[in-house]
Amino acid sequence: MDKKKQLIDQLKVVINNLEKDYSNEITSGVFQLIYIRYKNALDVMENNEDIREVNIIGGVRAYMDSYNDYQNPLLGELHKAEKLNRELFNA
Repeated sequence: MDKKKQLIDQLKVVINNLEKDYSNEITSGVFQLIYIRYKNALDVMENNEDIREVNIIGGVRAYMDSYNDYQNPLLGELHKAEKLNRELFNA
């Protein structure tokens, strides 16, 4: 599977997790920032727009700076997405 498809799938995983597990929190604060970035990134990727418009790097850091829940599974999903994003840009 190509990196672009993998990133699209991973963006969907993060968005689904946020909508399912953090539906109240995605309306403000750090979760809102992360959610909006991922929704915008998915839109860019699915519409074959300029991938330089994808701005998801920093979500892990933003979460960690705001919460002490370092064992949160969402962090792993955010990390996977950021890693795929870096790989896609460096390919």
